[in-house]
Amino acid sequence: MDLSFNDLSELEEKYSSMKSKGFNLDLTRGKPSESQLDLSNELDGILLNSFVLENTDIRNYGNIKGLTGCRELGAKILNYPSGNVLAGGNSSLTLMSQYLMSLFLHGSGKGPWKSDERITFLCPSPGYDRHFKLCEEFGINMIPVPLTGEGPDIEYIKKISKEDNSVRGIWCVPKHSNPTGDIYSKDCIQNMLELVNHLDKEFKIFWDNAYAVHDFLPCNSLPSIFDLATEQGCLDSVVAFASTSKITFAGGGVSFIALSDNNLEIFLKHYSSVTIGPDKVNQARHERLFKTYEDLEKHMEKHAEIIKPKFEIVEKWLSLQNFGSWTKPSGGYFVSFNTKPGLAKKTIQLALDVGLKLTPAGSTYPYGVDPLDQNIRLAPTACSVHELEEAMEMFITCVALATLQQET
Repeated sequence: MDLSFNDLSELEEKYSSMKSKGFNLDLTRGKPSESQLDLSNELDGILLNSFVLENTDIRNYGNIKGLTGCRELGAKILNYPSGNVLAGGNSSLTLMSQYLMSLFLHGSGKGPWKSDERITFLCPSPGYDRHFKLCEEFGINMIPVPLTGEGPDIEYIKKISKEDNSVRGIWCVPKHSNPTGDIYSKDCIQNMLELVNHLDKEFKIFWDNAYAVHDFLPCNSLPSIFDLATEQGCLDSVVAFASTSKITFAGGGVSFIALSDNNLEIFLKHYSSVTIGPDKVNQARHERLFKTYEDLEKHMEKHAEIIKPKFEIVEKWLSLQNFGSWTKPSGGYFVSFNTKPGLAKKTIQLALDVGLKLTPAGSTYPYGVDPLDQNIRLAPTACSVHELEEAMEMFITCVALATLQQET
């Protein structure tokens, strides 16, 4: 590769040439590629017109908790007994929204949250923009919390919790965090639970384990937060979520929520007012596809074979420049890249002008405001290898160009 990233005039010439190519690629979201989706094509027609399962006509109303076999699959993913797991529709975000609504209307033992003048959530950042959007929808105040590589900064959480009595929850993507790739350590989880246990208020950990089975390299295992919470005596503080959206079909998966006995009882009172039952036909399709948990694990190995080379391409290109820092995840769907402060917006605009659409600057922070204007989320999974090679060359050219223009 005959590339120079330190000569401004050469970079400007190269950038001008890129503009004329008519390139057009959208890397704004972490989506499965077509070849990944093809891994689950067997779902289509898998029931063979057999619609009676668990002595239930799955085409009809009912069974609000979901099919037993599907709940057992969710229980394996979330590491919690199936009796405390609900299987829902295709979106775990919908379950998060419904659980927030239940808290606002009913609370979980200490009265409805809507009675509080102010509710604040802690938001490990860079983080997942959809979590932040949910908070905005509910009028929940947000405070960004730094990540350490092993989870959120516990000392910072202690400080904020002492200063702000309205803090009532925290968002966590505990394995292969979006976008940093953090895997929460046992110490981090234990310290967080210990802190929660000492707070004189109802506090909820929204444990969004979206990438629980999405390893593409050997990595640390994630401790069971439910086991640790049981030891600490604060099981009611934990609510966990997952889905098959990046396991089977992104638009046709099954979502899961896992709760303590107390939380489940209260949540079902609300949940039964908004649904008569989930899509049991789709749940049955997933039961047939994954007859055992080992079937799911083998399925995810095929995903890893497709995804891993794309992250290797990202690493190869990023290693050719020295104008920023980035994460090296062992799973999940993202790489978190930091430009020099003040350059994320400019870099993303330069990329857009050559046909490469990236996640908007600031999206990984509450309210869309990155205080240092430096974080960029790279989502390499959806495109082809050839497209990604071209996109990454464009990206590092834009990073270098933005940096050198700032320095001159």
